[in-house]
Amino acid sequence: MGHYFTNEPEAASAPRTLTVNLHGRQVDVTTDAGVFSATRLDPGTTVLLSHAGDPPPSGTVLDLGCGWGPISLALAMARPQVRVLAVDVNTRALELTAANAERLGLRNVETFTPETLLAAEPDLVLDAIWSNPPIRVGKAVLHELLRTWLPRLAPGASAQLVVAKNLGADSLQRWITAELALPAERTTSVKGYRILVVTAPAE
Repeated sequence: MGHYFTNEPEAASAPRTLTVNLHGRQVDVTTDAGVFSATRLDPGTTVLLSHAGDPPPSGTVLDLGCGWGPISLALAMARPQVRVLAVDVNTRALELTAANAERLGLRNVETFTPETLLAAEPDLVLDAIWSNPPIRVGKAVLHELLRTWLPRLAPGASAQLVVAKNLGADSLQRWITAELALPAERTTSVKGYRILVVTAPAE
């Protein structure tokens, strides 16, 4: 089956339609084999969307590890004027996110691999990050992802990260504080998941 965090999934395509609740709306979305949580709205994502604070009213928001797009779609619904950057290494996931956004009439979602986004916008500054990060890629890869993106937060801007307690949420919180010198606060603990809020220092 391969992993959902590869560029080209080995799993044969098997599209399916899910009906999910995003930003208070029942919507139909398309998922597929070879992407994260292809058969349901992931419970960690559900916790993030239910308990995170409001996204900023304007600016640019990053969904890191977008999968088939639930976080990006919910952000775009909540804030039509915000630029939502959906980023994933998995090209099938990016295609699904783009198709789901188009299906829902959301014109403020843009999809990128990490490399293409950084090449296009090397000085990118983010007004928020919302993410159910790919913990199962392993600590080394996860830490490199966070080193790449968290320092791009604008002064005073925050990242909302949902991480399962049994997959190392508490140790990740300590690592962010110690290694990136960014304050990481646990704001929510529900159903075995933590929401870590990482805030860039204000100028």
